[in-house]
Amino acid sequence: MPEAEKVQLSGRAEQVLNSLIRRHINDGAPVGSHTLAREGGLELSAATIRNVMADLEAHGLVEAPHTSAGRVPTQRGYRVFINGLLGVCRRGGMRAAIAKLNQRARRQIEERILDAPDPKSTPARAAEILSQVTSFAGIVSVPAARRARIRQIEFLRLSQRRVLAILVTDDGRVQNRILTAEREYGDAELRAAAEVFNENYSSRTLREVRAELLARMRRERRDMQREMRTAVSIARDFFSEEPAAGPGENAAENLLVSGENNLLAVPDFGELERLKQLFDTFKTKQVLFDLLQKSMFADGVNIFIGEESGYPLLRDCSVIAAPYEIEGRRVGVLGVVGPTRMHYDEVISAVDITAKILGSALSADARRH
Repeated sequence: MPEAEKVQLSGRAEQVLNSLIRRHINDGAPVGSHTLAREGGLELSAATIRNVMADLEAHGLVEAPHTSAGRVPTQRGYRVFINGLLGVCRRGGMRAAIAKLNQRARRQIEERILDAPDPKSTPARAAEILSQVTSFAGIVSVPAARRARIRQIEFLRLSQRRVLAILVTDDGRVQNRILTAEREYGDAELRAAAEVFNENYSSRTLREVRAELLARMRRERRDMQREMRTAVSIARDFFSEEPAAGPGENAAENLLVSGENNLLAVPDFGELERLKQLFDTFKTKQVLFDLLQKSMFADGVNIFIGEESGYPLLRDCSVIAAPYEIEGRRVGVLGVVGPTRMHYDEVISAVDITAKILGSALSADARRH
């Protein structure tokens, strides 16, 4: 639990901190007491605000850059601000800006995600739309092939000895492959074989099924029932290849990134060396993938501010992440990578909405198959 969660502020101090952070997010400049006093809403004098800001600085929530009379929020200050924002959201009192984003962006997000030509490209569309809506980088983790579990398989007769095998996994993927059978099968035989296969292998991983099929093929197949012999004979070619490596072993294939070039336009990343390190992180993907995995079983949206991520390369970034589900099972995480100075209310809403729409789209496709 971040230390900032333990900070107890008075209502007045919380108001000043929130106003200071919102002003800094908009302008990117240090905020002074006279600026906050002129804005209205606080109903406090500049002198009172100055005293409150001094207390906030003593708590490590704001700091004065160089010799400026103004203050900017620290990462700890952002944490207090975001915790308050999330508390309001959980209580149902969504701010007007969040509700406005829902109305403005939900249709755009839905259209882009639902317009994906096939389920395999749907997560990539989600990363792309997140980058466009937020103007930062969108990232989405997808389940490793060998961790996917079989939902069902179908065998369809094409002609003579050619059979179309359709495999649907619980992560929404659909694999089609035309197989050459040992002999010609009738439609009834294929339906019966598919039923037996699904009874035996549904909910098991592709790797488990592959190992079991190999073991069955080595055993005397005359001991099997006829439908199982048919299923093994047809399916063995489908599962003959080793599934792709899992997460940790090949993050490059399990993490989709879109819009990282948007960060070139962010003035907060002006230092060339730090920007280069950040882009190296996007290139290798492992750090981002591991960070998203930490959010797989989070309660809603998860936010890492700067050093909270545990990765020095992301010390100048905030990562907003949320898991997505397929028919009630969490299979991946999507998020946004941007500077610590961002409109958190809007980005949190965009990530939350996109996760729900992505999960709904993939669940609908899984049900169709």
